[in-house]
Parts: sequence; C-alpha cells; structure tokens
Amino acid sequence: MAKESSSRRIDTASRVIMASPQNIYQAFVNPKALISWLPPNGMSGYVDTFDPKEGGVYRMTLTYEMDESKPGKTSENTDVTQGRFLELAPDKRIVQSVNFDSEDPAFSGEMIQSWLFEAVSEGTSVTIVCENVPEGIRKEDHDTGLRSTLENLAVFIEKEK
Repeated sequence: MAKESSSRRIDTASRVIMASPQNIYQAFVNPKALISWLPPNGMSGYVDTFDPKEGGVYRMTLTYEMDESKPGKTSENTDVTQGRFLELAPDKRIVQSVNFDSEDPAFSGEMIQSWLFEAVSEGTSVTIVCENVPEGIRKEDHDTGLRSTLENLAVFIEKEK
C-alpha cells in the first residue's frame, strides 16, 4: 500500500479573485484566453485542440521559456498534455482528466483536475484540486506552479474588467 500514497497524491491551491464566477468560467472555455493565463511563470503555451463540452478533448503544449533546472515531461523544454472534460458546470466547476505525453513512467497516469468557483463577497474563491498527481511532479514545484497560475488568472481577469 505504500505505492498508493505516492500515486494518489492530492495537491490544492486557492485564491480569491475580484471577478464574478461567470467571468472566471469564460476565461476557461475560451482557448485564446486560457492559454494567455494558464502557463505558470517561466512558461508559454499554445492550444492544439480544444472542445469545451463534457466528453470533449483538448491538447496543449507548454514550453519552458528560460534555462530551467526542471526538464520538461515530453521533451527537454516542453510539457504536452492531453485531457478530457469530465464535467462542465457553468460558473461552478470544471473537472478534467489530464495526461502528460511522456516516456518517463513517473509522469504517467491520469490526473483529475477540478477547478471550483465559489462566489464570495470579494469576488470568487477559485480552488484547484489535483488528484492522483504523477510522482514525477515534485510537490514543491507543483504548488508553486498552481499558485502562479492562479496569480496569472487574477491578473488576466482583473485587467479585463
């Protein structure tokens, strides 16, 4: 059972963003908007395929822009992810299945990523829950990346107002 604890890791991050759940949800279902804020600091990306409906699939490539000590999961400087939308509850939550294209078994397996939106007096509390995080993703790096993505989302949404 020791293996189960490492392969079933759950990472979370949360932040209040000064915007409505509707505006935040729209930033997720528009691929041009999504790719402008989703990559953590130090990365850029592009969307290959994007079909935002339950059962719809997506594929995106994130590229490390700087000389990083953390190599990419797919190639020396890229992470390619393929996913499927499991649930789209407008203005409430998005649940997706995420798989990394990688020959390294440490990055294999399906990670379930849930984005939860809850209206609060200051705007919207956005929480990311990543279940079954691949063991090859260091917790410290993932936590930093999740916080960075939430910061990028806040900047993107709040400047759009």
